Amino acid sequence: MARKAKGRDTLELAKTCLSKARTAAALRQAQAVVFPLEYGMSLERTAAAIGVSPGWACQLRNRFMKEGIVSEGDKPRGGRRRSHMSIEEEEAFLFPFFEKAKAGGILVVNEIKEAMDRRLGRQVALASAYNLLHRHGWRKLAPDKRHPQSDIERQEDWKKNSLTLSLKSTKRGPVRRRSD
Repeated sequence: MARKAKGRDTLELAKTCLSKARTAAALRQAQAVVFPLEYGMSLERTAAAIGVSPGWACQLRNRFMKEGIVSEGDKPRGGRRRSHMSIEEEEAFLFPFFEKAKAGGILVVNEIKEAMDRRLGRQVALASAYNLLHRHGWRKLAPDKRHPQSDIERQEDWKKNSLTLSLKSTKRGPVRRRSD
């Protein structure tokens, strides 16, 4: 035999919210309370009627009974559910590192990771430091294609006057010839 549905004290409030609901989420939350209490529906049948899983229907009921009102203003949080710090805290945390980099220093990710470990009081992954830098517009720079102190004229002169391997080979192997 199934248990009796709890929450009789919130039934009148749920009925009121049912008639005033403006969003589908608010309507489902009120229905999750009203259907079992008013119509004797099981949690599984209630979930099927409102179009959610039984576990989610239970969460909706419990949230309504705990908060007392339908939360219509809730919006998705948008990807920062497991963040270590808020954006403002991250900016304050990175400020000394960015100042050091602006003054000609190098931004070392391992230093930032170690500082994050100390600040948070636990170990974080190295990827967390890279993600933190990425969120604030920093990226790993690729090396230049040529050395900044290279001398193009000397390189061309060396190419002209150096020994090169001939593409023709003899029985003894490739022949080295000096190009003139």
